[in-house]
Amino acid sequence: MSFIILTLDKYLKPTTNSLVRFLLVGIVNTIIGLTFMFFLLNVVGSSYWTSTFAGNAIGACVSFLLNRTFTFKSNVSFHRGLPRFFALLFICYFSAYFCSEKLVELASQFVLLSTSIKESVSVLLGSSLYTIANYLGQKYFVFKNLKTA
Repeated sequence: MSFIILTLDKYLKPTTNSLVRFLLVGIVNTIIGLTFMFFLLNVVGSSYWTSTFAGNAIGACVSFLLNRTFTFKSNVSFHRGLPRFFALLFICYFSAYFCSEKLVELASQFVLLSTSIKESVSVLLGSSLYTIANYLGQKYFVFKNLKTA
């Protein structure tokens, strides 16, 4: 993990926007999570649900570590940060995808869309809402540095 952080730090200016860093971490944890999923699914022979759950769990752990140290350079303890991080993921996931589904349903009253198009638009909108809410939650709730006296 330190290798990834050092490599990212080497190629990015220290003043790089935390949103850019957050998006880069998202790319890294997606690659790691997907690699793990496909390894379990195709090499180990694990089930779809086991593979996707484990891959997403690994991706979430990578995300926590990289966002804590690289994106937000936080001094928040694991004891305080981990429960907040996983609660945030849960809240962002369900609220973003619920809202996106309802917004697309509302919009489809005015525009004729097939079910597959509605689902695809909902997924794209939901992932955008999820990313924005997750970034703000991690920045201002999970990894907000404690002020020391």
